[in-house]
Amino acid sequence: MDIRAILPYQIPCFIKLAVGLVVFNAFCPTPSHCDGPRHPESKQDRVTVTLIQPDPRGGKAYRLSYLVKVPLSVYWKFKTDFNNDFLVRNRNITAHRLVSRSGDSVVTENSYRYRSHVTFRWRTTLRPSDHRLDFMLLNPEACGQRFHYGHILLEVVKAGTRVTQVAYFDFWGATLWVLYPWEGGMRNILTDTAHWEQKMVEQLRDRYGQAPPKEANP
Repeated sequence: MDIRAILPYQIPCFIKLAVGLVVFNAFCPTPSHCDGPRHPESKQDRVTVTLIQPDPRGGKAYRLSYLVKVPLSVYWKFKTDFNNDFLVRNRNITAHRLVSRSGDSVVTENSYRYRSHVTFRWRTTLRPSDHRLDFMLLNPEACGQRFHYGHILLEVVKAGTRVTQVAYFDFWGATLWVLYPWEGGMRNILTDTAHWEQKMVEQLRDRYGQAPPKEANP
């Protein structure tokens, strides 16, 4: 799953947003320790989102961590199937395509529900020996951002695979998006997308538990 689908919603009603932030900050003055409305979830399904030190240039950054109940080898094939047909099953993604692949460097394009007229072009660099993927937005200005990059690290755990994603980004309204505690805010979208991926990889585990995913020219 391309969890970068958690890119910010452009919330048109800034009055509602401002009021929401006033209420949110009144009860939760330390954003990094308050997750807003929580979804009922088991201990194994728990998703954690933590604010971390941002890029020296500014902006915001987060660490997202969650468990997928499949072996690392299965999840790696799932995560690196860039010519897939399942990403658009996520309600936040309207289009996805593989642009090119050269060795361990892959370029893909996505369109998202909140800005369907904009194409986000991503470069992902695979580091199989480290079970890591590095990603970078190649056209940030066209997407209304200064920069957006990070990495995804996989770790074998008893119950399956621990996924940790770290991202650094900056755009107008980044602070509001990070603090907004309801639907459309950073924590809400990150959590919902992680839960979606947990379910999707389990549904597709037979597909990726055998032969490597087929890569076709776009």
